Amino acid sequence: MTPYDPEPSITSNQEPETRNQKPFWNYLDLGFFISLLLPSLFIAALIVRAMSPVLALGKPFQALLGQLIAYALIFASLYFLLHLRYGQPFWRSLGWTFPVAAVVASFLAGPLLAITVGLLGNVLRTPEIPLPFQQMLQNRPTVVLFAIFVVILGPLCEELAFRGFLMPLLMRSFGPATGIIATGFLFGSLHGPEYGWHWQQAVLISVAGMVFGWVRFRTGSTAAAVAMHSTYNLTQLAAFLAQNRTV
Repeated sequence: MTPYDPEPSITSNQEPETRNQKPFWNYLDLGFFISLLLPSLFIAALIVRAMSPVLALGKPFQALLGQLIAYALIFASLYFLLHLRYGQPFWRSLGWTFPVAAVVASFLAGPLLAITVGLLGNVLRTPEIPLPFQQMLQNRPTVVLFAIFVVILGPLCEELAFRGFLMPLLMRSFGPATGIIATGFLFGSLHGPEYGWHWQQAVLISVAGMVFGWVRFRTGSTAAAVAMHSTYNLTQLAAFLAQNRTV
């Protein structure tokens, strides 16, 4: 079977874990998903621009709102793709199961991962650069919205896209190890522009992405990966806000 061959149809009596590990979508669907990114960002920017006269909270708040709208457009399209083309549920298809023990363990492990990545950053002599966080500290509403993005919406959407949609497809074609590593590197590359394309930052984020991918693979649960990603981000955000004495 080539990577472009469709998977056999999925019946309702198959276990959710089986569906998670053997995705029914293909690389044409992945191409469709990627093709939505720029149009969604463009439409979101137009909507925010039209709303700007009534948004008096500054450019950072408007940027966050635009990202929220883009997320909604992208994942609404993916939702309809899974429903209309395959007749399958959105959340279960992307691995949204909730094994309580695994989710709790992942939630508690997030801060440990953040500390470990921070120590690795010292070993790699990661340069100090202005972070994207800094422009989000202009006022309390922007800080609150940014925190929601960092701790909830960002981990949810990124894990659904990378570990829920992309990684199972790569694993089906190339095996678990390659799927986890490749998805981690793509995850790190996506964040490259935020950190001036410093290779150390790309490596650190890729390592974190690989750990999220390993959790997704071992537990069969995207929710577990989201839990770890969420507390990983929360730890980094809390350290940054404490360092800058922002409340």
